[in-house]
Parts: sequence; structure tokens; C-alpha cells
Amino acid sequence: MAKARAEIQSGEDRLIARYFKPLARHPGAFGLEDDAAILSPPAGHEVVLKTDAIVGGMHFFPNDPAAAVARKALRVNLSDLAAKGAKPAGFLLSLILPKSVSGKWIADFARGLGADAERYNCPLMGGDTDRTNGPVTISIAAFGTLPAGTMVRRSGAKVGDRVVVSGTIGDAALGLKLRQAPAIAKHWNLDAAMRKHLLGRYLVPEPRNALAEALRAHASAAMDVSDGLAGDLAKLCRASGVAAEINAARVPLSPAARKALLAGGKLIETILTGGDDYEIVATVAPSKVLSLMAAARAAGVAFCEIGVVRPGQGAQFRTPSGKALSFARPSFSHF
Repeated sequence: MAKARAEIQSGEDRLIARYFKPLARHPGAFGLEDDAAILSPPAGHEVVLKTDAIVGGMHFFPNDPAAAVARKALRVNLSDLAAKGAKPAGFLLSLILPKSVSGKWIADFARGLGADAERYNCPLMGGDTDRTNGPVTISIAAFGTLPAGTMVRRSGAKVGDRVVVSGTIGDAALGLKLRQAPAIAKHWNLDAAMRKHLLGRYLVPEPRNALAEALRAHASAAMDVSDGLAGDLAKLCRASGVAAEINAARVPLSPAARKALLAGGKLIETILTGGDDYEIVATVAPSKVLSLMAAARAAGVAFCEIGVVRPGQGAQFRTPSGKALSFARPSFSHF
């Protein structure tokens, strides 16, 4: 009977059973043997939904390690859950592969995905696999939970709030430039460790899920920085009906990004608009800034105050002398 059953399994069934069934440990996933899954939030909680896709040649290089591609695919979704104050609960995976992809690539992909699913306690709940004549395409729909009525939206910023941002900004955009032109590292005076840092930040982001609870308790508005700080802050301001004035010199930079900026001042636009940071930009009432920063430090992530919310619209970045910065393309966009 077992032999007969194996014979009627499709190639897709065998692929799922071999590589992805071991990742579906949540009881509501039913071992990936059903057409759908069940996710029950804790009593008094709501489910936060998010989906993002990454495409070969657009969001990652064809020769990137498969495990890193998998981790990036999941983490870009986890980053949005973090900005909303949600705890990861599970995800669905749609994996669209060209015929040229090897079994080893799929095995490495599943290994990287499984490692991060365990690290962030975000199990695979189901999904789909398909073929394409185009590039590898990975679409993930992630789910998170939080106490009812506590999601941190883009639309809550108030005049007088302070603008804060986590981590460091611009590393991934500079890392992409390094991937495209490795010799530029010499022009930027980067040592090996700095080069590795920038390349790593582009290859695999670090979602700030440790900050979720702190954001729920302190932030009036928040979103993750995926399309560049300037553009994403402008989106937050638009949703809140306010403006923001930012001191560009206070935007936190890594030693590598600061070294590159010193070598080429025009890189400030790349740093502020390039995208792929996957940090969190938030607005906070003045009375809550210190407590938010303390909670962030306790979670192992730094927040830096960079500006203030004003009446008006848009996000304005200024030099220490007060000169307004203008950008040719304020935000990354696919269209």
C-alpha cells in the first residue's frame, strides 16, 4: 500500500513532502496534507496580515546562496510585523521555480527557511509551488498576533511627536552598490570588515521583532523602512496628515556607511533613499522618548531621535546649517 501510494504522488507532492513538510510543525498546518491551514489567535488578540514577494534579479542576485534568499524572503515580511507591534505566528509560502533550479538549491533554501522559522517562532502553515520560464520568485504571506486594538499604524503621528529610527540607515543600499561594482570599496576606503558589513546587510536583513512590544507601548505611529527612510517617512506623514523635519546629521550610520559618505558626499541620497534597510521609523510623544529608548536598549536594539513632527505635509531633511536636502528620487519604487 505504501508503495502504491508513493507511485501516485506527483513531483510537486514529493518536493513538498521532502523539503517543506518538516518545516510545518504547527498543528494547524496539518502536515501540509490539506488544502488550507488553521490559525487561532490567543483570546483577546487580533491577527495582523502581511505579504511581500522577492524576485531573482530584482531583490537578490542569481548567485546568492539559496539559504540567504530564503531568510531574506521571510525576514522582509517579519519586518512589517515588527513595525506593527505584532508577534510572528506563521506564514504561507508560494515558491515559483525555473526548471534550471537544482535539488540542492531547493534543499539549501528549505534549510535556511527552516532555521529562520524556528529562530523567529514563525512556522510554515502551507503554500504552493509552481514552475516559471522567468526568475525564481518567492512570495510569503506572514501572520502575527497582538492584543486587540493595539496595532501601531502609520496614521497616528501627532504634531510635536519626535521621530526616531532603529539601527543604522543606508547600509543595504551601499551594499548593493558594492555588489554591482566591487572596486568601489577601495574608493570608499573600506577595510575588509566594513565591506563585509555592507554586503551582509544587503544580503540578509535583520528584522526588529524584538522591538514589537516597545512600539506598542510607546509609539504613536510606525512603519518599517524598506523603500528608503526619506520615502517611507513621507508615507507615514501622508497617512497621519502631518509633516516631519529631520536633521540629516542625526540619522544613525554604521562606521562603514560613515566612511563611504566621507569619501563621496553625494552618497547621502543613496543612504537616505536607497531602501532595503528593514529598520523601523516611528513617532513618539516627547514624554515617552526616553522610556522607548530604554525598552529598545533592553531588547538589544538602539533607537535614535532624528527629528520632530510639524504641521504640514511631507518629510524634509536638513543639514545642520538648516539647508534643505532635495533628492532626484525620494523613494525606491518598482513602478
